[in-house]
Amino acid sequence: MTEMIRNIMSLSYAVCALFLLTPITAFYLPGLAPVNYCKAGEDNGKSCKNEIPLYVNRLNTEESVIPFEYHHFDFCLSDETQSPVENLGQVVFGERIRPSPYKINFLENTNCKAVCSREYKASNTEDVKKLNLLKMGMALYYQHHWILDNMPVTWCYLVNEGGKTYCSTGFPMGCQVRRDADFCSPIVTVPPGQEVGAYYLFNHVDLEITYHSGGDEDWAVGFGDNGGRIISAKIKPASINHPKKDNLDCSVHNNPLEIPKSFTGDDTFNVVYTYRVSFIKNNTIKWSSRWDYILESMPQTNIQWFSILNSLVIVLFLSGMVAMILLRTLHKDIARYNQMECGEDAQEEFGWKLVHGDVFRPPRRGMLLAVFLGSGSQVFGMTLVTLAFACLGFLSPANRGALMTCALVAWVLLGAAAGYVSARIYKSFGGRRWKSNISLTSMVCPGVVFSLFFIMNLVLWGKGSSAAIPFSTLVALLALWFGVSVPLTFIGAYFGFRKRILDHPVRTNQIPRQIPEQSLYTQPVPGVVMGGVLPFGCIFIQLFFILNSLWSSQMYYMFGFLFLVFVILVITCSETTILLCYFHLCAEDYHWWWRAFLSSGSTAGYLFVYCCHYFFTKLNIEDAASTFLYFGYTFIMVFLFFLLTGTIGFMACFWFVRKIYSVVKVD
Repeated sequence: MTEMIRNIMSLSYAVCALFLLTPITAFYLPGLAPVNYCKAGEDNGKSCKNEIPLYVNRLNTEESVIPFEYHHFDFCLSDETQSPVENLGQVVFGERIRPSPYKINFLENTNCKAVCSREYKASNTEDVKKLNLLKMGMALYYQHHWILDNMPVTWCYLVNEGGKTYCSTGFPMGCQVRRDADFCSPIVTVPPGQEVGAYYLFNHVDLEITYHSGGDEDWAVGFGDNGGRIISAKIKPASINHPKKDNLDCSVHNNPLEIPKSFTGDDTFNVVYTYRVSFIKNNTIKWSSRWDYILESMPQTNIQWFSILNSLVIVLFLSGMVAMILLRTLHKDIARYNQMECGEDAQEEFGWKLVHGDVFRPPRRGMLLAVFLGSGSQVFGMTLVTLAFACLGFLSPANRGALMTCALVAWVLLGAAAGYVSARIYKSFGGRRWKSNISLTSMVCPGVVFSLFFIMNLVLWGKGSSAAIPFSTLVALLALWFGVSVPLTFIGAYFGFRKRILDHPVRTNQIPRQIPEQSLYTQPVPGVVMGGVLPFGCIFIQLFFILNSLWSSQMYYMFGFLFLVFVILVITCSETTILLCYFHLCAEDYHWWWRAFLSSGSTAGYLFVYCCHYFFTKLNIEDAASTFLYFGYTFIMVFLFFLLTGTIGFMACFWFVRKIYSVVKVD
């Protein structure tokens, strides 16, 4: 026993030391083949394209959870029947990629070209509604998200922190003059004396496309300076009041296009949408590094390292505590217990050995605990598989929707693991209602998630949002659930029930032992509340970036850091639960089954509190529908996290209890 404990702790310290010494880097593999472009007339016998398609995505904002499709607003439209096919993850995340009417040809600079024009009449009710919708979008700071050559079209501007350039993956559709923060001044030259509340529509964009000609690289042979690969696409929005459609001048920026405040009678309002395109050659940046300028503008790396070091300090502290208990206290207990059995003078048992006849007594509501553990194992496997593929680069930002698609597929296929774990645990409790166990495992937790998801989808349908899942996609999700996941759960449970029942190292007494009065820190509620503090302390910094990627349209890409934090979370939940379980057993409290699950599962409670803090301090959401949607999605995330952390803590405690009672001599 002593040698085994020392080997385990040596391995734990070695892993922690390896994490400290090994450099952690985030990388990605785009997963898509590069596209070669060439000037018109240069594609004879060469695999290159001349036309560069520009796609538009849904518009969203930090001031509302409800995104809208591009055609929801009265912008210039194209033939949407030519839209690219979206994967399951993109549909679930609300992405709606459509072709744009902007025509771009490689190495063909465009000076000032009109896309379309719109005329609004005050006498037309529909025109007034369209203008009010545009005002609503500008007031809530809705942003465009365009895509060119599978890259986001970025809007780069200076921030106040040392004049650093920040490149956003979206740009605003317009602006409203405000007292607290004038969003218009960086883009629009507001006329002097302009009153608060004026709306300026961004009806012009300057597109700057940078390309890499390849030089002496094999793929560039034969193109010369007339071909290349796109490495960036940057945009500068502007508001220009074009007096005449036939005589356009896109260089005039001191006459912005203001939506009229009073729009009555025979008043009309005309909008001409224009654009300019310029190409810039840059052979210093290669195609494989074209995402770097977007990712490096996000100041995350130093904070991520601080997060890792903070988490490792907590892990080392917990490892030291566990080592002290296992190598000193627990080892002495086992030696003393075994000596007492061999001695002539029998002494009364005490401490954690005193409850050996009750420690494996089946818990109350064992069916529900087994169901939670099965679903938690499914979530754990899904998280592990998704993070592994993300670290290998297959779920990079270039593969839109791949992260959610991988998670859904992994969850469906791991239904067998959920059924197997639930059946094995339930059988060890002496349960006999195997049909109920299988049905509840396959229906309860997925049903909770799907029900919440469906209710929020009804709200999005009512708002006409692009995030509303189409009925056909809902049918596909149900087909994956009932057609694949449920049968796999039954198969896993079948093999779980066929296995022999888990043999516990000690027998259970027929009459349960009375539990003595507990001190404050060994009572159930304080123990559960304390159990989630340290695991949450390891992950709360990482949570900030994850929430930013979900609600603030920022790009999350450091999956190497995230995987390491996940490993640290597993270690911390395990060690915290083992410590609390040992203290409770020493206090002669043998009700450890649910407490082990809830102690580490309480980390989800701290996650919910942090999400509430993020909502009130970082977001400017005010409408009731967005608030409901935010907390609805948050509850789904918290519930899944509860199953994940609770299962990790229970499995660690289950292994610990079986180990310590298997090495003592019991009559």
